[in-house]
Amino acid sequence: MSLNGIKIDGLCLNNDGHGERRQYFKDLKRYVKNTRPSRLAVALLLIFLGYNYIIDHVFNFPTKTRRDIKQIDELKKIKHSISVELRDLENRQNKIQEDISNRQKSLNYVEQSMKKGKAEVERLQREINQLKNEKFEALLPKIPAPARLLATADDSIDLSPPINNNGCQMYNCFDYSRCSLYSQFPVYVYNMEPTGAEPLLRTQFMADVSSVVFGRSPYVTNDPEAACLYIIVVGEIEASQQENSQQQINTAAVSAWLRALPFWRGDGRNHLLVYLSSRSTAQNPLLGVDTGRAIIAQSNFVRNQFRAKFDVVVPFMVSASDDVGDGDGKIKEEIESQVPAMRHYFLSFEGEWSEMGEAAPLVSHVQERDDEKKFLLEEESEFHNVFTDNLSSFRQSQIGGKYLMRTHCDNDGQVTHGYRSEWSLCGNRATRLSLLSQSTFVLIPPVERHDAFTATSLFSLRLHEALNSGAIPVVIGTHAHLPFAEFIDWSKAVVIIPQARITELPFLLSSFPHAEILSMRRQGRFLYETYLMTPHRIVESLLAVIRSRLQIPPMPVDDVAGQLIPHTSHKVDKKEISPGDAQSEFGMPPPEEKMSSNKFMRNYTITTIDSSTSWNDIPGPFHLYPHTPQDRILPTDAQFKGSSNGFRPICGGMGGTGKEYEESLGGNSPREQFTIVMLTYEREQVLMQAVERLQGLPHLNKVVVVWNSPNAPSSDLHWPDIGVEVAVIRTQRNSLNNRFLPYEQIETEAVLSIDDDAHLRHDEMLFGFRVWRESRDRVVGFPGRFHAWNEKDKQWNYNSNHTCELSMVLTGAAFLHKYYLYMYSYWMPAVIRETVDEFLNCEDIAINFLVSHLTRKPPIKVTSRWTFKCPGCPVALSNSDEHFNERQVCINRFAQVFGYMPLVYTQFRADSVLFKTRLPHDKQKCFRFV
Repeated sequence: MSLNGIKIDGLCLNNDGHGERRQYFKDLKRYVKNTRPSRLAVALLLIFLGYNYIIDHVFNFPTKTRRDIKQIDELKKIKHSISVELRDLENRQNKIQEDISNRQKSLNYVEQSMKKGKAEVERLQREINQLKNEKFEALLPKIPAPARLLATADDSIDLSPPINNNGCQMYNCFDYSRCSLYSQFPVYVYNMEPTGAEPLLRTQFMADVSSVVFGRSPYVTNDPEAACLYIIVVGEIEASQQENSQQQINTAAVSAWLRALPFWRGDGRNHLLVYLSSRSTAQNPLLGVDTGRAIIAQSNFVRNQFRAKFDVVVPFMVSASDDVGDGDGKIKEEIESQVPAMRHYFLSFEGEWSEMGEAAPLVSHVQERDDEKKFLLEEESEFHNVFTDNLSSFRQSQIGGKYLMRTHCDNDGQVTHGYRSEWSLCGNRATRLSLLSQSTFVLIPPVERHDAFTATSLFSLRLHEALNSGAIPVVIGTHAHLPFAEFIDWSKAVVIIPQARITELPFLLSSFPHAEILSMRRQGRFLYETYLMTPHRIVESLLAVIRSRLQIPPMPVDDVAGQLIPHTSHKVDKKEISPGDAQSEFGMPPPEEKMSSNKFMRNYTITTIDSSTSWNDIPGPFHLYPHTPQDRILPTDAQFKGSSNGFRPICGGMGGTGKEYEESLGGNSPREQFTIVMLTYEREQVLMQAVERLQGLPHLNKVVVVWNSPNAPSSDLHWPDIGVEVAVIRTQRNSLNNRFLPYEQIETEAVLSIDDDAHLRHDEMLFGFRVWRESRDRVVGFPGRFHAWNEKDKQWNYNSNHTCELSMVLTGAAFLHKYYLYMYSYWMPAVIRETVDEFLNCEDIAINFLVSHLTRKPPIKVTSRWTFKCPGCPVALSNSDEHFNERQVCINRFAQVFGYMPLVYTQFRADSVLFKTRLPHDKQKCFRFV
């Protein structure tokens, strides 16, 4: 159909005919607008358009559209098929991944099992090696304290007689067969009850020496048949008019009296004749007496009477009223201060040359050669004039300081005479000590007749008083024999110069630095307190001389038998591993059995190679200690060449970090363990928590709980089982000194003193233990304190502020050697322990004073710990002002007792070698957190 020449066929629209339809309607619109058709034409046109629309859209779909629908259906089918395949593939993938995961878990489990198995094999191998070492070490002899092996009545040998008794030495006049090294030196003291037939009178002083002083000696035995040494206390000579008058003695009667002694055995072998005078300075009752092979011990000796290294020069005894200290030689609080180094007088001397002294012994009293008689009869030596001239020149000298030279006593003053060839003493003991306490050096002239005299009581008395007052003795002449000089090195405390050097004396003494002066003064104080101070000390030293000659060890020191409180331990739940616990570190040492430190390894070397050292160092030669901090260490190569016993070098000597380091102690000492000593007072739950924290701590030998409360522990108290013994010791009274008693339950050298409220991690304790092993003579611990000088009050202050300098480590958490427990309890002045009991405070300060005094070294602080916090603990006494003020008093009182401030400053602390060191990712530190 066509209108006005325009073709208007049916509208055939498809999915792509939108453009054609749009053009069609444009043409139709233009046609209607231009031709203006009739209404009928318009109606027909509309009918036609509607018909075509219905036919196209309702009854006759285009062919292309049907293809698309079919294609869509096919695509849907394909999509469904692919979806099914994808789901199958996904399921298969999930199964494969699950199988891989399971296999990976199995592989990880196998790897972990292999690692555990390998670690277990390594552990077992280490344990086997450990057991092999322990088995080998167990077969080695363990040396105990010396057992006692006594002599019998038949244990005597024939000794070849010396040419004369003056030639006696230990090898030809002493019977060693009665003195086994294991005998413990039994001594028999004759009971010399007065019968009226004795040739020498027995004063009350002599009776006291025999019964009291000798009676307290642990070496004295009541069995003469088992004795090694026999002692006779010779009586004094009663003076009728003057204390120094020389009473004539019937030497034949004295000789006969000695030969009549029941155990004299004809020649006096193994006998010690002791003459201890407290009144006369010029008596020599045994001069001219036939003493045979007996040893003589007295203060006065003429030259040919004294047999060197056989007879013994003993100090002159002060009377009982002048004694300083008790019978045990413990010093009292009032002693001369050792500082300042320089005193008011640089050099002093006080004496008087008098003709009133006792004359030199006559030739008939000793066997002298004819060419020596003229010297014995001379009254003055050539040196006397030289000496007096120099004393006059010293008065004018200003070298070194002020001089005081007195050569005449006051007319109304007391004068103590000796022999005519020595200077008399002026004044009484109190006035002399007053002058000496103001003197840096003091002249002590020995008897000038050195061709006749070896030792005199007056010389010994001068030495005694000088050392007591802190004045350094200056002995003019090398011929004098000082007390116990066979073993005491007097050169460390006394200036000894030849007589020819007297003109150079001021220059010599002025060259001494202050440190040397104070060192000599401190050594002199030790020698005085240890060997000269009381009759008990003198007698004890005399016996030590004979025992040291025989190389017999001294008596072992006593341990304190702690009274154990029985208790039961209960298993505890395995605690959660915290940072710092041993289990959290890189490695763990192989399990080890409880092991005590070796004891008494130096029973006999202490009396041979260290004989001189033991006499000249604190505490002296009187006791045998199980071990000391000064015991020698081996060179490192000896660990691998024949002396490997007990050593556990790190990685077999190859060294290492992390795991290898923590599995072995290494170091310079054989393996060992430590004991924890924990003081507690009525804080049961805090104590239980503190003990439980120790579970799994390596190298721990035992825990000793010092129960300081008068009340027993609660019966229902659950003590944790931490894998080692927990020994609870009940004390006799509440005293902080109980912390440092040498309990027999402590079987190791290393002691960790710790409070029950001190929270220390395992790694901190282990590191502190390793540091202590390298500094066994020091206090090694955590909280640091220091002593500060208060210039305003001229006294010491106790300071706990954070500072870059410290001098004390508090023993609420500190390692120390058990040796110091003996020293604290048995050697340290009793007044210090009394002060601790008075304030119930300051025991930690006291132990720092003691160790610094003995070593002249500061303590060692480890890690950054400065204080400890105890969650849930009641407020500690240490937080109160009263507690702090008491410690101020303690520190000044202790300094007064020691005579100086022994604490030494230090400006460093110890951390592990690789602490804060940047390491490669494949390397490990020594500890994770220390």
